[in-house]
Amino acid sequence: MSMFKIFDTAASGLSAQSSRLNLIASNMANADAISSSAAETYRARQPVFKAMLDQMNPDNASTGVKMVGVVESDAPLVSQYQPEHPLANEEGYIFRPNVNMVEEMANMISASRSYQSNVEVMNSAKQLLLATLRIGQ
Repeated sequence: MSMFKIFDTAASGLSAQSSRLNLIASNMANADAISSSAAETYRARQPVFKAMLDQMNPDNASTGVKMVGVVESDAPLVSQYQPEHPLANEEGYIFRPNVNMVEEMANMISASRSYQSNVEVMNSAKQLLLATLRIGQ
């Protein structure tokens, strides 16, 4: 594997974790949104990742990751009986998103640590390349 492929692999990880963090931020921002119908209520979103394979390599070694889509959570929405609320439906119910803040915080910590790990991989690879160049001096 070329030393420069390491940067491509780590960069794909940085991009994937950045997308993951954006989805987490969206989930957290919409955690308190209220709607009058289940169809219009925000649902928690999670990224779907796929390993990118190097087709030129006979071993099909993995060379990175990319986000291929976003799935909405199928966890039940929270419905509350509040007939006095201005957004209540005919039956007096309001609907809240199925965002679990504890899970989102855990996902955020995991994504930020993964992002940091990819940055460290890039820094280590850079240091190794610089050390290799200094050998010839």
